[in-house]
Amino acid sequence: MKWTWPLVLALLVAACGGSAGAPRPDATPTATATAVRTPAPPALCRSALAVRKLGRAAGPALTELSGLVRTRTGTFWTHNDSGDSARVFELGKDGAWLREVRLPGVEAVDWEDIALRGRTLYVGDIGDNLGQRKSIAVHRFAIPQGSTATVTTVELRYPDRAHDAEALLVDPRTGQLAIVTKNLGGAADVYTATRAGTLKKAATVELGIGQAVTAGDVSADGRTIVLRTYDSAYVWRKTRAQSLAAALEREPDCTAAADLLGEGQGETLALSRDGRAFYTLPEGAKPVLRRYGG
Repeated sequence: MKWTWPLVLALLVAACGGSAGAPRPDATPTATATAVRTPAPPALCRSALAVRKLGRAAGPALTELSGLVRTRTGTFWTHNDSGDSARVFELGKDGAWLREVRLPGVEAVDWEDIALRGRTLYVGDIGDNLGQRKSIAVHRFAIPQGSTATVTTVELRYPDRAHDAEALLVDPRTGQLAIVTKNLGGAADVYTATRAGTLKKAATVELGIGQAVTAGDVSADGRTIVLRTYDSAYVWRKTRAQSLAAALEREPDCTAAADLLGEGQGETLALSRDGRAFYTLPEGAKPVLRRYGG
């Protein structure tokens, strides 16, 4: 139907129970009718999530996993929490051990999360249980062919005080780094990195008492962000133009219909490239690799 001003006026008057009559020849519209499209909710918000056990991550070195990402080919990269040397592990689609890659010249203080942008891995040495570190670090390196990687380390400082954090996010479009703090009070702060190596507080995420953020990820298409706690996964829709902090300033689009507490202590989450599923590995020996999604 072609919308004309006389037709719009007639419909408005008819809705009020009157007659439009003939409009003046010089009458001009003062408003236009536009259709407002509500963005579709993220796929992880649309129904209860099916859970599949894909296999176990078996290997004597895999004892306290605290970060997970999924590559374009379907393999995974992960690492241990504090107490391990500077190394990451590649796992197969079923969690099977593939290889170990060492990061020469790098110190592992308290590695907590890992992110992926293209073929570049980012390891977040961002944990600080006692809240006393003067600086934290993010180690960046291209996925190597061999058993060692050439690493660039970015040292970062908070603008206010030390914070404990377990979630590292990287914007797949811009490369922006964001760190989400861990707080049992339920208010997680989002800090973004500046060129000067100083972190800037950019947003606060209110999840509720006891909901401490233990991992997070951004889908490779840039449209979905998920932050997890020990028992829940919170999902945000992100537009291409939005920064990570701008997307996280809103309330989550949903809490995914998945109970993560039964896995054990969970500090990992990796999104599929299209954000329609996520994967987890709990801590402990021979942890089960799970996929959540429709």
